[in-house]
Amino acid sequence: MTPPVVVHPPSSSGGRRVTAHAEILGLAHSREDVVEFLRRAGLPPEHIKLDDENLIEWRG
Repeated sequence: MTPPVVVHPPSSSGGRRVTAHAEILGLAHSREDVVEFLRRAGLPPEHIKLDDENLIEWRG
């Protein structure tokens, strides 16, 4: 099963595109940005675990 959130490889600007179910959430420049995008998408902060392979796929 593919995780619903994908953190894509770094772009030329250094940021990483973050998508959830193929919807772009933003361009993250830090782990804190990823958490904030997921919070804004409705995931409670206490449920956000950046190392959870069932939630997030890190590419690159």
